[in-house]
Amino acid sequence: MKRNIQNPKCIETKFNTKMNLIKPDLNLGLLSSPLLCPRRTQPSTPRRRLHPPLSAAGDVVGVSEKPATCTADELHYVSIPDSGWSLALWRYLPALHAAKRNHPLLLLSGVGTNAIGYDLSPPQLSFARHMSGQGFDTWTLEVRGAGLSKRVLHKVESSLPINLVSRKELAGRSEGRWSSTNLFGDSGPRIMATLAGQQPVPNAFSELQGRISTFVDNFQKQFDLVVNSSWDLDDCLKQDLPVVMEYIRSVTEPKDGKLLAIGHSMGGILLYAMLSLYGFEGRDPGLAAVITLGSSLDYMPSRSSLNLLQPLAERARTLNLPSIPMGAIYSVIHPLALQPSYLLSWLSSQISVQDVMIPELVEKLYLKNHCTVPAKLLLQLATAFEDGGLRDRNGTFFYKDHLHRSTVPVLALAGDRDLVCPPDAVYETVKARRRPFIAYKVFGDPSGPHYAHYDLVGSRLASKQVYPCIIEFLLAHDAI
Repeated sequence: MKRNIQNPKCIETKFNTKMNLIKPDLNLGLLSSPLLCPRRTQPSTPRRRLHPPLSAAGDVVGVSEKPATCTADELHYVSIPDSGWSLALWRYLPALHAAKRNHPLLLLSGVGTNAIGYDLSPPQLSFARHMSGQGFDTWTLEVRGAGLSKRVLHKVESSLPINLVSRKELAGRSEGRWSSTNLFGDSGPRIMATLAGQQPVPNAFSELQGRISTFVDNFQKQFDLVVNSSWDLDDCLKQDLPVVMEYIRSVTEPKDGKLLAIGHSMGGILLYAMLSLYGFEGRDPGLAAVITLGSSLDYMPSRSSLNLLQPLAERARTLNLPSIPMGAIYSVIHPLALQPSYLLSWLSSQISVQDVMIPELVEKLYLKNHCTVPAKLLLQLATAFEDGGLRDRNGTFFYKDHLHRSTVPVLALAGDRDLVCPPDAVYETVKARRRPFIAYKVFGDPSGPHYAHYDLVGSRLASKQVYPCIIEFLLAHDAI
């Protein structure tokens, strides 16, 4: 049965640490914090870097030459056994003037996005740079099919980033599989009416439809080139994350073998799922603390806009589509999304509250941050909208049910205007944790400023309001 939660804002927090920055304020309904940047101590010495060589099998492992799109200090690759994938890790070295930290920091991004979201406009607006500036050895993972991650093909096939295929190779055919009717089925008219807000379709949209049709149809050949590229959340959780975390440990050598981790959107879902699975199995996940930004294992009680993707996921299953080219779609429709009078302008509010992000950076998010999404991943994520919340690919393991078994401290942050993962969705997962190990905070005030889904990472005020809260939590759990 669907449960209604009214204005969930805080729960009691009693971490068994020296942390005293986050205290429950029941009058305000928020977890109050001084929101001050942590005081720096003596400068740190440069970290020793380990550069693992290429494996004997020739897989991509270790430090790699950076392309111009990589704005990190180093680009690393981690080969995932028996998968054919080498995942990209963007590394940001700790600032020399900052205090030395005990744990490296792993950043996980949302579904169908790459590392650019954490490093949008370096150095002025960069979540990753801000964390490394505070002394954290910071690593951003690009999952399968995202950004610079590569599928290692065999024989005559070349090794290419999944979303960097030449225009000649993309000269494609149209099989009619990408029409809105095929993708959404009987729900198409309802969804299109929702997107349009029941307003007349502007003439410009006719041209847009042609652009979408041509652009996305051309991606069909890219999908055909990557026959085995489909993957789901369990692949990333059970195969990729353990290997990536072990690689980071081998390079940074934390004394206790643990990492700090922050996940935005699907990145936070992955971290929650890891805590649940490892808690159920009685294993140590190797995490000192976790922060989630706009993430939940159960969206049932909320009015998340992601509900609109459920028909898309079902049609992808029906049509046997391997992937959905979200990056291509976003890049085509972004001119309309940025204009309030046009159809699909609602997309801007999914990412950011109006005027809290620099317009050029919003455009960069549309054009540079989104990638192709496997249909299998969408289908598994869609279970988060069903009774009991997210489950494994077999439908037998409910991740929320075992989250209480974990003792890893978690800070769950939400945005008051987040339409993708509203505060009540975040709180639904928070309730599943054991209280001594959970903190929950909603950013945004009735009179403003407000925070949408991406604003917690990259809005103008995030560095002054959100980042200090994150840093204090990390420092509170960085001691060994």
